[in-house]
This record gives sequence, structure tokens and C-alpha cells, in this order.
Amino acid sequence: MNREATDRICLVTGATSGIGRATAHELAARGATTVLVARDPAKGEATARGIGDATGNDRLQVLVADLSSQPSIRALVEAFRGDHDRLDVLINCASGYFRERHLTADGLEMTLALNHLAYFLLTNLLLDRLRRSGPARIVNVSAPATTKIDFEDPQAERRYRPLTVFGASKMAELMFTFELARRLEGTGISVNAVHPGLVRSNLMHEAPAPLRFILRTRGRSPEHAGRAIADLAISSEFAGKTGRFYRDGVEIEPPTTAKDVGLQGRLWQVSERLTGLKTESP
Repeated sequence: MNREATDRICLVTGATSGIGRATAHELAARGATTVLVARDPAKGEATARGIGDATGNDRLQVLVADLSSQPSIRALVEAFRGDHDRLDVLINCASGYFRERHLTADGLEMTLALNHLAYFLLTNLLLDRLRRSGPARIVNVSAPATTKIDFEDPQAERRYRPLTVFGASKMAELMFTFELARRLEGTGISVNAVHPGLVRSNLMHEAPAPLRFILRTRGRSPEHAGRAIADLAISSEFAGKTGRFYRDGVEIEPPTTAKDVGLQGRLWQVSERLTGLKTESP
């Protein structure tokens, strides 16, 4: 077991499959105390056992939460706070693509709720633990989406086009990253986004057949992405760098719309309203 991160406490969402599992495995292999967020308790425990056996690291914890549910996210945060007084790394990785429009138990459109609002709510609720770690890092797994957010219809009530809605959720992740990085300047908490590239996983299993074929034949392994994300989360190479977008450890230029400060602020206000969370002004 690599000892690079033995002093770090890391929390990973979407940790039972695909990129999330690979990232959790890599962090554990580097010695970190790794908290796996799982929707299915049995799958979470099986994943933790597998990672522990493979890495020799027994400092693994499973916390159960449905990240499409805001009460569940709040319960997750309380459970984490009960066990840990600090958090060094938060990796927001859980995501979903849905062919048809679904509503969560909170009455929100599922793609927006899981892919963006979960990042927004969980991260803001854990800021107290991240501040205690100083320095700490937040890594948001996203994509270089160019889809513009329809602020007049953010939940796609008038028209639901799955690829458009998915792209808008990825744009929201980027905007959230850059807005949060600006709000946290000077706190010692860095916030960056990472594009894992095309990856073979179950994320897009409801996507059109041609897209699934491309991912299956051209996608890289989740392990490749997991190593790059773990580097961004703990490597000294990225210390102090914030408000950036990376792929394979190299900074890349985000879409122009994602850098629009006015739109970032507008998204923040919508996110506060849809989560019922009032944050401090920057």
C-alpha cells in the first residue's frame, strides 16, 4: 500500500461502480481513509471489502444515501459529522443519464437533482468539515458540455430531451465549480472540475445505441480515470490550484458559457431555491 495519503480523510460519491469505485480504490491504495457513499448498503459493503482486500487498507467506511433525495443527503452529512471532525477531500462523482423524465421523491427532475443539486447541497453542507482540514480539496467530476441552461425551464417541464438535459446538468457542474472556487478564495479549500474522458461504465446505459457503442469500443477503463482523479485530489502537484478544469492531469479550457460569472450567480440562486439552502454571500 502506498503511504502518500495516510493522513487524509476522503469522501467519494458514486463509489460502488465505474469511475467512483475506481477513484475510491485508488485513494485507498494510497493510504487514505476512504468513505464510500452508496445507495445500496449490500453493494457498498461488498465494494469496501473488495477494495480492502485488494489494497490492504482497512480504513474504509460505507455511508448509505440516495443522492437524488435531499433529506437523504442531509442524513448522510449528519452521519459523516458524527464520525469525523474534518474532511480533506470531497469527490463528487455520482451521476446519471435518464432516457425519460423522472421526478425524485422531492418532486424535482431527476437529472438536475442527481447531477447538480446533489453536488451543490452536499458540498455546502460539508464546508464546515472541509474548512477544519485546511488545506482541503473538492473535485467535481464533469464534462466539457456546451449546452446552455434554460433558466426559464430548469427542470425541463415543457420539453424533455435527455441529451440536452444531461448536457445542461454537466454545464451546471462546471458553473458550480467556478462559482464555489471564487467564493472560497483565501479559505485554503481548492475547488476543481475534472473531465474523465470517454469511459466504459454503466452511466450511459439508457443512452442511444450509437453513443453506447462508442463508449464500449472507444472508452477507456474506469481505472485510468480513477488514477487521474486521485492525483488531482491528493498530489502535491495540484496544491493551491483552484477554479480550474482538468483532464488527465492537464488543465483544459472550459466552455465559454461555463465561465460567465453572471450565469454562475444565477445558477447559484436557482440552486439555493431548489434545495432550500441559504448560503453566505461571497
